[in-house]
Amino acid sequence: MGAIGAPTYKIAKLKYNGGGDWYANRTALPNLIQYFNHNLGGNINPQDAVVEVGSSELFNYPFVYLTGHGNVQFSDSEAKNLRNYLLAGGFLHIDDNYGLDQFIRPQMKKVFPELEFQELPVSHPVYNQKFKFPNGLPKIHEHDNKRPQGFGLIYQGRLICFYSYECDLGNGWEDLGTYKEDSPETREKALKMGANLLSYAFGNR
Repeated sequence: MGAIGAPTYKIAKLKYNGGGDWYANRTALPNLIQYFNHNLGGNINPQDAVVEVGSSELFNYPFVYLTGHGNVQFSDSEAKNLRNYLLAGGFLHIDDNYGLDQFIRPQMKKVFPELEFQELPVSHPVYNQKFKFPNGLPKIHEHDNKRPQGFGLIYQGRLICFYSYECDLGNGWEDLGTYKEDSPETREKALKMGANLLSYAFGNR
C-alpha cells in the first residue's frame, strides 16, 4: 500500500435515517486519513465520501464510519444491504458520540440477528497493529465515568464491525482546538487507534 500514484481506497461516512446526526465530526475522517497516509504509508483518498446505508455505492468503500448522538433507523432493505456489504468484505466502525447506544444496538440486530456484540480482549489485533494499546480502547472524552469499551460483531472468525463505546474516538480525530479539553496527547491516542482500525480493515479484507 505505497503512497505513490493514485489513491488506492476511499472511505466513507454512513448516512442513515431516523433523525440522528450522522453528519457529526465533520473534520474527523479527513484528519484520520491524513494521519494514516503520513504515518503508515497508506494511500487513501484524502477526502472522505458520504454514502447511504441502502445504496449500491456502499460496496465501493472498504471502510465506512457511522457516528451520531441520536436515533438511527434502518429499513429492511437497508439492513439487508449493509449485511451484504459486510459479508462481502466491508468493514463498519460505529463510533458512539454519546447517546447512540440505545439506538444502534437494535438496528444492528436487524442486520445480524444471529450475532451479539462482544467486548474484544486487549489481545485482539485491532489493539495490536503498528500502535499498541495494551489496555484496550483509549478514553478520549469523559461523559459519565464509564470505562471505554470496544465491542465487535464477529462473523465466521472475522471482525466485520467495531463499535467504540464511551470513548468518542471520532471527536479525538477532529481539528485540534475543536474541543478545548482535548490535549495533543489525547488526540494522538485517538488517531493511533483509528489508524489501527484502518490497518486492520485493509489487512483483513
